[in-house]
Amino acid sequence: MNDTHINIERALIIAVHLKKESDFDFQASVSEIRSLCETAGLEVVDTVIQNKDRTDHSFYLGKGKIEEIIELKERVDLEFDVVVVNDELTNSQSKRLNEMLDCKIIDRTQVILDIFAQRAKSREGKLQVELAQLEYLLPRLSGHGQSLSRLGGGIGTRGPGETKLEMNRRHIRNKIHDIKTQLEVIKEHRKRYRENRQKKQMFQVALVGYTNAGKSTWFNKLTESNTFMEDKLFATLDPKSKIMKVNDGFNILLSDTVGFIQQLPTHLVEAFSSTLEEAKYADVIVHVVDRSHPDYMNHIKTVENILAELDMKNIPMLTLYNKKDLLETSVNTTGPHQLIVSVNDPEDVSHFKAALVNLIKTEMHSYHIKMLDYDGQTISTLKETTLVENIEFNEMSQLYEIKGYENPENGVTEQLMNHKAVETIFTETEDKNEDN
Repeated sequence: MNDTHINIERALIIAVHLKKESDFDFQASVSEIRSLCETAGLEVVDTVIQNKDRTDHSFYLGKGKIEEIIELKERVDLEFDVVVVNDELTNSQSKRLNEMLDCKIIDRTQVILDIFAQRAKSREGKLQVELAQLEYLLPRLSGHGQSLSRLGGGIGTRGPGETKLEMNRRHIRNKIHDIKTQLEVIKEHRKRYRENRQKKQMFQVALVGYTNAGKSTWFNKLTESNTFMEDKLFATLDPKSKIMKVNDGFNILLSDTVGFIQQLPTHLVEAFSSTLEEAKYADVIVHVVDRSHPDYMNHIKTVENILAELDMKNIPMLTLYNKKDLLETSVNTTGPHQLIVSVNDPEDVSHFKAALVNLIKTEMHSYHIKMLDYDGQTISTLKETTLVENIEFNEMSQLYEIKGYENPENGVTEQLMNHKAVETIFTETEDKNEDN
């Protein structure tokens, strides 16, 4: 048998600490790029940091610091194949760093794209990755000559590849147009699928949050499924949806989405907007926050900013401060529709479902139905499509009374009234009209 040797690339991280940036925010950013590198399969050998008022226009770092890196490269214990930059580089910065250091230069955006390339499994996900890679590459084509393969080759053999990097601008633009056309077709299929679900009166809830906050773990727990999850950034890329039940039978379509991250370039948000389609059209959003992370407040701001960019800020939201079992001290919530939870605590799962039901009620209208006879099928339909709060037999009126909440656009109670099998149903509104 022949042993297959996997060559793990060694990476040196370089970062500029701007004086206007706090020490805490900068260290959190450096810690995150390190995690991104490890998720992408790189072995980080060291980190070089320079304090500056602003990044160097030509080289990102100052020339003196670059000379230090060249010296580091000569050390046997610090040999590296890749330099990873904790920012998005300009065309000229990437070109000059490549010439000075004579090795592959990868910026923060390229690392994220590389991880997406690894994680994408569906046809749509793969198209989105290729689109984002090409849109990143297009403005960086000119002036690189032989350095093209180092600029956009990605980590290992992933990325658009040397052949595509040598395409002329027109060819790349045509490819981008072709991918966008294919994605529009997929988007139309998704739209029709979503409309069919809405016709079936399905209430939609989307899990959103910073990458590695625990969304997929909660998705698995609530839907009793086995979606891929891992303690790494961007473990979930392709969106997934599944039915979960609350309130003794009410059907909810729960969707898991790609995690957000700081400094996500605009074109990347646009390229992956369709992976957030389920969240964009959700009735309620559940924002999962890793409360144990030291930089959780910045994570919250990042998610809120991206939701605002995608016109999703006004969707009702339940916030889960997750991973309370990793906290050294107990913490409290600071507002309504917030919970401190751990997916490993069965009581917290019940608390989450109860809080979700309460939030959903705020988006529904109450109803009061009276029936002459107990109709099991009608009760079952109401439990699946509305939030039934109470069912009881009124001795005074000799009627069965059902109280609950429904989405007024679905008109479940109105449909039941018009059905000949349940023609003895009256709504509270009609009773008032009869009294008048």
